[in-house]
Amino acid sequence: SCFPKDTSALASVAREFGSDSLIVDAVMEVNQRQRAVMISKIEKLIGEPRGKTIAVLGLSFKPETDDMREAPSIEIIRGLVERGAQVRAYDPAAMEEARKCLPDIAYAEDEYAAVAGADALVFMTEWNQFRALNMERVKELMRSPRIADLRNIYEPEDLRELGFDYVGVGR
Repeated sequence: SCFPKDTSALASVAREFGSDSLIVDAVMEVNQRQRAVMISKIEKLIGEPRGKTIAVLGLSFKPETDDMREAPSIEIIRGLVERGAQVRAYDPAAMEEARKCLPDIAYAEDEYAAVAGADALVFMTEWNQFRALNMERVKELMRSPRIADLRNIYEPEDLRELGFDYVGVGR
């Protein structure tokens, strides 16, 4: 979504006219803090990230674009790398742009190459093609069947029935 850009613009206009934008500023702070919450959610799922391989599907800030501006994936991935994780990512459109801001991670040729040998899979953008993955194949390819679905692409019970440890957002 364009939410971060829109709220920043609204706060800027308020300042330009000498007005406080306390509510908008608070909303921006909460939105920013959510990225740290997502890292904690991933850590709760996998334990200490150091030495673990995390597959990330989706890098752009929304599906159907290569736009990486304000993409939550940037801060979340950097946080995981700082904690010692190896990140292997795939995005249908944003890989070239992502390499500019995330040069220190591995990039996969497709979804299945991204998850091969991974200790966890993190969905960060809700591309339609991610909804159609063969999840049994995904499970077979992964070292540990753990999913942090930060976009609530899948129904938790469906994946738990397949044997995945699953966490979503707000569920």
